Amino acid sequence: MTARRGESGVDAVALARAYYLDEHHQFGCAETAYMVLKAAYGLDDPMDPAAAVALNGGVAYSGGLCGAITGAALAVGMLAEQRISDHAAAKRVARMLVAATLDAFRAEHGAVDCRALIGYDLRAPGGHEAFLASGTWRDGCMRQIEFVVGRLAAVADLTAWDVAVRETGSRSQD
Repeated sequence: MTARRGESGVDAVALARAYYLDEHHQFGCAETAYMVLKAAYGLDDPMDPAAAVALNGGVAYSGGLCGAITGAALAVGMLAEQRISDHAAAKRVARMLVAATLDAFRAEHGAVDCRALIGYDLRAPGGHEAFLASGTWRDGCMRQIEFVVGRLAAVADLTAWDVAVRETGSRSQD
């Protein structure tokens, strides 16, 4: 796994564990990844999970793309827009970073869809309750969140960011 610390010195994995494993279990996978990466990137309102609240469970518990990835994608897009003045170039860089993370995630975890990863249909009667009771969220989901935020926190570093920008043929905004 790559560097865990963001531009602000935040240990992304430790912060993700604190948010996600909090005794109140207030934040899901998408919210956790989104807030942690906003903190790591030094973006505004890192404790505001609003944009990611419907992304948990593979978007509204549909079992689609893992919430850790979708939440992270939101933060990466915000960072790209902040650092790259050209919108098309920002989109290219953000897509490249998220696509590379998707590929690495699939290689590490065997899938990228929530339902395949957790083995539960969260929308089925009793599905969410069974998922919570299983503890899968504490172990499997936590590992997946750690993987995503640990990997993407590294691009907060301007050197890592510039490498990503060069690879897409884009220019970063200083």
